[in-house]
Amino acid sequence: MTTYSKIYDVIVVGAGHAGCEAALAAARLGHPTLVVTVNVDHIGEMSCNPAVGGLAKGHLVREVDALGGEIAKNTDATGIQFRRLNTKKGPAVQSSRAQADKEQYRLRMKRVLEGQENLDVKQGLVDALIVEDRAIRGIITSIQERFLGKTVILTTGTFLKGLVHIGLKHFYAGRMGDPASIKLSDHLRDLGLEVGRLKTGTTPRLDGRTIDFSRLEPQYGDDHPAPFSFETESITQEQVPCYITYTNKKAHEIIKTGLDRSPLFTGIIEGVGARYCPSIEDKVVRFPEKPRHQVFLEPIGLGTTEIYPNGVPTSLPVDIQLKMLRSIEGLEHVEIVRPGYGIEYDYVDPIQLNPSLECKTIRGLFLAGQINGTSGYEEAAGQGIMAGINAVRYVTGEPPVVIGRAQAYIGVMIDDLVTKGTKEPYRMFTSRAEYRLLLREDNADLRLRELGHDIGLVSDSLYEKFKLKREAIDRLLGLLSEIRLTPRPDVNLTLEGLGLGTINQPALLMDLLKRPGAAFEDVARLDSRLLDFDKEIIEQVSILIKYNGYIRRQTEQVERAKHLEGTKIPEAFDYQTIPGLSNEVKEKLSRIRPISLGQASRISGITPAAVSVVQVYLKKRLAG
Repeated sequence: MTTYSKIYDVIVVGAGHAGCEAALAAARLGHPTLVVTVNVDHIGEMSCNPAVGGLAKGHLVREVDALGGEIAKNTDATGIQFRRLNTKKGPAVQSSRAQADKEQYRLRMKRVLEGQENLDVKQGLVDALIVEDRAIRGIITSIQERFLGKTVILTTGTFLKGLVHIGLKHFYAGRMGDPASIKLSDHLRDLGLEVGRLKTGTTPRLDGRTIDFSRLEPQYGDDHPAPFSFETESITQEQVPCYITYTNKKAHEIIKTGLDRSPLFTGIIEGVGARYCPSIEDKVVRFPEKPRHQVFLEPIGLGTTEIYPNGVPTSLPVDIQLKMLRSIEGLEHVEIVRPGYGIEYDYVDPIQLNPSLECKTIRGLFLAGQINGTSGYEEAAGQGIMAGINAVRYVTGEPPVVIGRAQAYIGVMIDDLVTKGTKEPYRMFTSRAEYRLLLREDNADLRLRELGHDIGLVSDSLYEKFKLKREAIDRLLGLLSEIRLTPRPDVNLTLEGLGLGTINQPALLMDLLKRPGAAFEDVARLDSRLLDFDKEIIEQVSILIKYNGYIRRQTEQVERAKHLEGTKIPEAFDYQTIPGLSNEVKEKLSRIRPISLGQASRISGITPAAVSVVQVYLKKRLAG
């Protein structure tokens, strides 16, 4: 066995979206870091849909960027269609989505990792961890290489005992074309971790030359694409449309003829799939009343003819896949380049992790991404950057960085995972965030940029630029709260001409902006000083003013919850000695070991009365 002499501070297993963010964060913080991945040519691979963002997911992307991560910049540099979603709804649920050039996305991320100081990249399949006295010491690969490290971050995606299904055929693979990690999964079980089984799926990829786009409805991106990253000034690369078509009754009948050879309906697939993203065969069976389902034909990149038919993930036999597709308008002569498939994989129940994403039973072992039961590039990236940060904090002996639910969607996601666990693939939704009006996509930098700078991932120059933005917001708010109009005839005439109504008593410009239908551009005509501010400053201020009552209410809710969040529970607190708690409550608290009363209150089955009992005994212990 070969043991490398170099000892790393952080070893990252896997180089998907979680692994890339984890490795870059650790290396950028100045710590020797190693990435070991099955295939170095697949660093940053978009295994499923080549798109980033979407409802709630766009929030995660911008939060990672505000902290100093890479996913937003990589998307901006390779995106070929950008769209702002939910623009007719309130700012809390508006989000961004971008179609990326799959090949360019992967290549750029690979270049970023290869060019990063303090970061080594090696190809290998990890079979085991080196653990001594319940603390991590390194990894062992399939060819008996030993790499020693002070921490290890597992970001294995769907590779843990990954099993691909196409019809009744199945074979081990991490994804199509890459080997699965078999031994590592068994090794984690041997270490005492609880491992479960999940399932996801992907669509067939189509030859765009065999699609009749002239019969389909085009879907264009925004005329002025808005970047994801706060550092990107503009999107300059070529933009392309997607196209919309639909399944139909004939397609559904074809799907039904293949159910006897479907691994999903013959019991071959045992893993639990995502309710929010079912396969097309599952949709047809579960929703028989629906005559059609929407299909988005999305280009995979500028340098290829491959098309991703978003909406028809499937593990049906290839012959059924082809017949089904050819029954859809515009796809009558389509050819499949790569078949769709389902994949089962092992994951580690995240309830076994601390909020830092460190394993409770093995010191220095961190987990991020799909291994924690999540789905999606964005969820993985959010966990990855936090795992990278906290692995470094473990090495330096500093307390971990734990982002709260009122601070970021990243905080909501991690708290959900480590507090409640998951038995199905976890996806971020805006509905998961109780303070979502405070956690808007547009203000991610205002929430997290300073933290990113304090951690060391945001440079001084970027932070100074951010401070200028924050100061500009304060200046504009100040002007709007200082400039007062008097109810003179000429003033009311001007106001009526701008569509702002009239006033019968002195009014601040801020009050005018609160009026229904009032636009900042109209109010700005009343004072030339308001014309000196950038668009993003105006957007921030307009939201703060128009939604002031709702924002204030949520801020008050956060303040009320701070007491529970701030009441820490000692790690070795013995719940078994507390009378008045049911055995079920004692078992849950002992297993999850919440770090605060706030986290305890969010554990499923833990009542407010139980939290009060724990609070009383905490006070007694502290008083004693």
